[in-house]
Amino acid sequence: MTIIQISYALTVKQYGSMNKAAEHLCISQPTLTSAVRELEKEIGIQIFLRTHKGAVPTAEGEDFLRQAAQLYRQYELVCERYAGNEKKRKFGVSTQHYTFAVNAFINTVKQFDTLLFDFAIRETQTQNVIRDVGSLKSEIGVLYISNLNRKLISKLLDEYELEFTELIKCRAYVYMYCGHPLAKEPSLSLEQLGEYPCLSFEQDGTDGFLFAEEILSENNYPRTIRATDRAAMGELMRTLNGYTLCSGILSRDGSSNEYVVVPYREDSENPNSIMHIGYITKKYSAKSEICRTYIGELEKSLEQSTVG
Repeated sequence: MTIIQISYALTVKQYGSMNKAAEHLCISQPTLTSAVRELEKEIGIQIFLRTHKGAVPTAEGEDFLRQAAQLYRQYELVCERYAGNEKKRKFGVSTQHYTFAVNAFINTVKQFDTLLFDFAIRETQTQNVIRDVGSLKSEIGVLYISNLNRKLISKLLDEYELEFTELIKCRAYVYMYCGHPLAKEPSLSLEQLGEYPCLSFEQDGTDGFLFAEEILSENNYPRTIRATDRAAMGELMRTLNGYTLCSGILSRDGSSNEYVVVPYREDSENPNSIMHIGYITKKYSAKSEICRTYIGELEKSLEQSTVG
């Protein structure tokens, strides 16, 4: 098995067609087909089904391609670091929608020459955070684990050979605009919040509530609105008196002055819960200097934030 064969197979998956992949690679279609067949013969599985619609990965092929993509990304990282000094090195972070994670990213970028690095931060859905780090699209991801999602998240982390490191744990708070009618209450119950829309970041799939960024997603909320970005979420809070249930972590940099967090008051039917917020990285993989710097900035950002 060679890096070139892996590259060819990954390109076929990307384009879904031998002809299109060969065109992209600037090689003949028979050359590409032969290389893929030799790879299939060597590893003992059929990677692609050849259909009238193109090349479709088999179940075994999908698993192979996922692991091959991780291997190829590692190869690219080595090349970026040692074989091509003129090429920018990459560093990416995938995260749930956390201000402290963005602040840590900003403070990390300030310590490195942007002429030498290609930086990326991706605020995205929970499953994408895991996939991005699992495929090495991002070196590190930031998310939370609770009793509700622990089993599912842990299963996915094992599948992608990732490990979770806790940074902080928090109980649930109600996050809302400072002008909300309930903003000055000492604590809030779900009954009090019933006439206002509960906001959440949209997640894919029928079991999206298990991947929710918001704590207590299993509760029943009579009014709900989903959004995909923090700007929309803030506007929904300001104009519709929406709220969300979160960690209660507020930045001290003044960017959150328009919003407040109020302790969530549990009852017998709607108990509180704990958010274990941390970062995920590849198991058995050494962290880059910039990744270690980012982790340090995450810790500083949380120290400089307030909870509740």
